[in-house]
Amino acid sequence: MATTLARQPMSGSSVIGDDIKNRQDETLGTVHEIMIDCSTGRVAYVVMSSGGFLGFGNKLFAIPMTALELDTQDECMRLNASKDVFEESRGFDKDNWPNMADSQWETATHAHFEAPHYWEV
Repeated sequence: MATTLARQPMSGSSVIGDDIKNRQDETLGTVHEIMIDCSTGRVAYVVMSSGGFLGFGNKLFAIPMTALELDTQDECMRLNASKDVFEESRGFDKDNWPNMADSQWETATHAHFEAPHYWEV
């Protein structure tokens, strides 16, 4: 059973490289970056790296933090979506990041993962 740390501060760098798994315990990728909304200080997105070999050919995916939970027992993040939902998401490469402040991109990304906007929770 996944557990979440309530109000327990932790270093963002402590989750970099951790696995991101779905509810079926399939590893989808690893935490590459944590994106923070500078106006609120809240974690907006977790950027996941998936595929490739030794960092080459991997694809990045921005996942709303509201679609994830921290699983302290298995030391990973859990995506509340099937592997199909993940595979249908729009990824990007390290040289072509999306404009995460663009309202259309935000709306489409949150809708894809069926996650509430982080500023609404």
